[in-house]
Amino acid sequence: MPRDMMKPDLYPALNPYRQGILAVTAPHQLYWEECGNPTGKPVVFLHGGPGGGASPTHRRFFDPAHYRIILFDQRGCGRSMPLACIDDNNPDALVDDIESLRQHLNIDQWLVFGGSWGSTLALAYAQTHPQRVTGLILRGIFLMQRYEIDWFLYGMRTVFPEAWQRFADLIPPAERDDLLESYYKRLMDPDRSVWVPAARAWCAYETACSSLFQPPENSAGNNNPPLMEENQALALARIEAHYFRHNHFMPEDKLLREIDAIRHIPSIIVQGRYDIVCPPITAERLRRMWPEVDLVIVPDAGHSAMEPGIRSALVEASNAFRSLR
Repeated sequence: MPRDMMKPDLYPALNPYRQGILAVTAPHQLYWEECGNPTGKPVVFLHGGPGGGASPTHRRFFDPAHYRIILFDQRGCGRSMPLACIDDNNPDALVDDIESLRQHLNIDQWLVFGGSWGSTLALAYAQTHPQRVTGLILRGIFLMQRYEIDWFLYGMRTVFPEAWQRFADLIPPAERDDLLESYYKRLMDPDRSVWVPAARAWCAYETACSSLFQPPENSAGNNNPPLMEENQALALARIEAHYFRHNHFMPEDKLLREIDAIRHIPSIIVQGRYDIVCPPITAERLRRMWPEVDLVIVPDAGHSAMEPGIRSALVEASNAFRSLR
């Protein structure tokens, strides 16, 4: 039987039954929404990036008859305002925002679901507020350590050399020894003619490296992958560069050192074997510190949550948590 007939896929599309804006520390205002079952088990979705945003597809990882599904856009992201703002934008503030949203929605405890940068934030939140977390579903582990950032900037060219070359070509050769600083300078430039190409190039590079099975428009030989809307591209690129440049966790292995705080929380990691953006070595390092976690390696997938094997494993994980109270 074909694999896609055996594995669960995303639940049908659905619309929010409630949405709003939550003011947090100035100048930030966060977009949030709820869908699914208003009296169901609460689950909060933490999107990736940093600098990405939640999308309608993200609602579909969860059984809408069982779950009260909460999505929101982190500071500077998606529908939150001001867009692409890095003022007071750091992990501690984001953890506080999640807790503020929980209180705003009168939720006692919830399941926390996070992929890529969302896995980073989920771990940070759970370690800070373990009594509020009933379980963790994590995908594509990223711990914000220097080796991971260096891999993103330089190491991924070992597998995607064409994509990396296009990424590097935006920067003059004399500045390529520090691509992060060179991109950050351009992404912070108020001149649209400077930041637009930088944001486009950053996002195109990340997109090209995110999937094992590349759609034709993202293939390595294509010089013109599909373009994200420019303001959303700026949010992703600028906020990622901001976080990478400041490497906010002190010490940088903080999330590993504080694993005892969440050792008791039922947790599942879904990791693509061929994830180039967040390679499996990081998930394995986390598992060695946290043997209680269930690590699921998807053998035929890269980084993207939308790859068939990844999304099936994520739906299986969310279904498995339906029985937990």
